[in-house]
Amino acid sequence: MPDTLTTSRPQASPETGSEAKTLRVLLAGPRGFCAGVDRAIRVVEEALRRYGAPVYVRHEIVHNRTVVENLEEQGAIFVEELDEVPEDGHVVFSAHGVPKSVPAEAQRRNLLYLDATCPLVSKVHREAERHFAGGGPDARHILMIGHAGHPEVVGTMGQLPPGAVTLINDAEEARTVQPEDPSRLAFITQTTLSVDDTSEIVEILRERFPLIEGPKKEDICYATTNRQEAVKAIAPESDLVIVIGSPNSSNSQRLREVAERSGAKRALLVPKLAALDWAVLDDVETVGITAGASAPESLVQEMVDAMSTRFRLNIEERIVKKENVAFRLPSPLGEPV
Repeated sequence: MPDTLTTSRPQASPETGSEAKTLRVLLAGPRGFCAGVDRAIRVVEEALRRYGAPVYVRHEIVHNRTVVENLEEQGAIFVEELDEVPEDGHVVFSAHGVPKSVPAEAQRRNLLYLDATCPLVSKVHREAERHFAGGGPDARHILMIGHAGHPEVVGTMGQLPPGAVTLINDAEEARTVQPEDPSRLAFITQTTLSVDDTSEIVEILRERFPLIEGPKKEDICYATTNRQEAVKAIAPESDLVIVIGSPNSSNSQRLREVAERSGAKRALLVPKLAALDWAVLDDVETVGITAGASAPESLVQEMVDAMSTRFRLNIEERIVKKENVAFRLPSPLGEPV
């Protein structure tokens, strides 16, 4: 892990009286949008610019209501399935990825579709296909470490025929799974899991099945890893860690869990400022703040600004790693104008 950088910038609002309590705020860095989320949002925005409203989006483009509502205001219409898209509609697939049956259905209906699947999720799809090897003599049965029902898991398992992938939700399932041929196995993982939990599951699988083949490069994405490391850097000093993110966001839920395991006295997942119960800060001297990879930085700044009207703030930003990853937009959008 890189050395932690610390910067301080005291802050006080004119509305904050001299009797106001001083609150120490530790901002985790990196936090908020990752490159895959940023790309997915740009896909919808560029589609709206090029084709005009409405543009249909299958499922939430990313798991954040603020993002979804902002895109709805621009003309995006979110649907659950393609049968809700009219014959001449333009449709975007979410960053989580979709089963192969979805683009096949779009092609059958001659819909113009854009795939906003995160490239790091697409990498896992290709790994699954490589291990399956077309179902031929070199095929391996795949154990996917992930959470049942999550759109990314549904999309990844849907790259292959039914029965080709077995889902492993937790360590207990890793201990009890009974594959038909233990000598012909491979594993892949959801990209937004807890790094520590996944390492435990992988260790169990490797111990039980020494011939199992793993990914050439870790499936858990760089952004998930970095945000969890950043939370670990602030949790031990925090009376409370606030994770800004939606309840259905896997990476945000994992940040809350990591904070609790890493020494925070308490950790809360809060979708936005309006959902914050200010009473939770009554006995807090140091609060840590981070945001899931699908939560915009504006939500962090809104929360800090609101805190500055109630407390005298001493803000420190702990940066464990700088990120400079960017992904190109998919064809036919190319690079944004």
